[in-house]
Amino acid sequence: MTETEIPEDHPRYASLVTRHRIEAGVENGITSKQGLIAQGRGESFDYLLGERTLPSADAAARAAAATLLLADHPVVSVNGNVAALAPEETVELAEAVDADIEVNLFNHTDERVRRIADHLRDHGAEEVKGLAADGEIPGLDHARGTVDADGIEAADVVVVPLEDGDRAEALDAMGKTEIVIDLNPGSRSPRTADIPIVDNLIRAVPSVTAHARALAEAGPGAQRDAIDAFDADDALAKAEAAIREGSFGAETEPAGGGVSDGAAQNGENPVDESAR
Repeated sequence: MTETEIPEDHPRYASLVTRHRIEAGVENGITSKQGLIAQGRGESFDYLLGERTLPSADAAARAAAATLLLADHPVVSVNGNVAALAPEETVELAEAVDADIEVNLFNHTDERVRRIADHLRDHGAEEVKGLAADGEIPGLDHARGTVDADGIEAADVVVVPLEDGDRAEALDAMGKTEIVIDLNPGSRSPRTADIPIVDNLIRAVPSVTAHARALAEAGPGAQRDAIDAFDADDALAKAEAAIREGSFGAETEPAGGGVSDGAAQNGENPVDESAR
């Protein structure tokens, strides 16, 4: 069954479409096989969140949009899952905030980077970075530490969707402002980020784009207000509360509290994003 053959009235339509895109990404040499596992794990967190965008996640998307608009050199990092799930949406986001797009992979081959870059160009991208590999993220001993010198290395703001924690920490050590999209509020990635968006990628990316277009019209004052109004710790607490205390299908967001016991409290990463 192809994506177009999935009946839109199927109760799990959106889920089936995303699974198909990841499967097709593997078949086309865009997504790694590990990405299949990562997709399933993310889907489980989304299920616990009620497969909805929390108000705190929407506020994070608005703050992210404002941060990108005010940035001097924003870059949107793309891995295999992002390319498979939301290629057109990623290109639209980059255009809305005048950001570069750079392919950055843990399971890196030059051929896979080229395939992802071509896939993004097929969905409207004019330029895709990631093949020059003439820069670095200090402290990383794997392929994700190799970046473009005029891309991620030079960026002041980096969007790191579906991130793994070690690179998030390394980028933070470089002084980058990080916007992370991650469905697990206990992961190192959103806990390191300046702006954690705890939401499904396929909802979050278009949301940031929509906010960017509105805030571009509103001007710098409204953009700074959106950033000042956002509290990262509160957003993470509300996301965790939604998972721990919410009921399936709930339409309201729990008031939230501090990050609770166990590994999430002491800074460990109970279910971190895997390398894709």
